[in-house]
Amino acid sequence: MPYTYDPQNIFARILRGEIPNRTVLETAHTLAFHDIAPQAPVHVLVIPKGAYVTYDHFARDASDAEIADFHRTVAKVCALLGIQPGEGGEGFRAITNAGEHGVQEVPHFHLHILGGRPMGRMVARAEG
Repeated sequence: MPYTYDPQNIFARILRGEIPNRTVLETAHTLAFHDIAPQAPVHVLVIPKGAYVTYDHFARDASDAEIADFHRTVAKVCALLGIQPGEGGEGFRAITNAGEHGVQEVPHFHLHILGGRPMGRMVARAEG
């Protein structure tokens, strides 16, 4: 089944300038901005400017330039926020949700970068 992109989703509207955001970094192919309802002291969203619904959609259909720019932007954002564990920061969690089972709330691929405190377990261990 092909991906269906909703051009009225909130991130598409942010990219068009219809909704303001607190930009951390913007490049030719990527926008990073502070989450409006942060779940940690550091909570930034990184989104591609292209119309991609999920990470696998982006990985499959984005150009090499878009993919490289996105990942380099993530690294630059982590450096700007001072959370890179190899550079004196205490670390971060990067999360992307896809589809119903992944509890994706906005149908535009986005990566959450969370830090500034211990994150705890991402998923509870299965009882054996």
